[in-house]
Amino acid sequence: MAHRKAGGTASNLRDSKPKYLGVKLQDGQQAKSGSILVRQRGTKILAGENVKVGNDHTLYSVKEGEVKFSEKRKTRFDGQTKKYKVVSVL
Repeated sequence: MAHRKAGGTASNLRDSKPKYLGVKLQDGQQAKSGSILVRQRGTKILAGENVKVGNDHTLYSVKEGEVKFSEKRKTRFDGQTKKYKVVSVL
């Protein structure tokens, strides 16, 4: 005979690992060559001067310098004008 009734398995206790997305270097901070500026899903923030985009849309600096965030107006294919954030290294 069983001493205790069999316990079922819990189905909702799993969770995904954190992705640690977001801005890694703020406006005015010094960036080294190759340092990550922004981790993002999709290009929410665009790459400016001396900044390149990685495979997973990560923005990283190409040269040493100061991080600068700015806004850029862009006209979309349907005629709408939208503001985008741009990160540059000067």
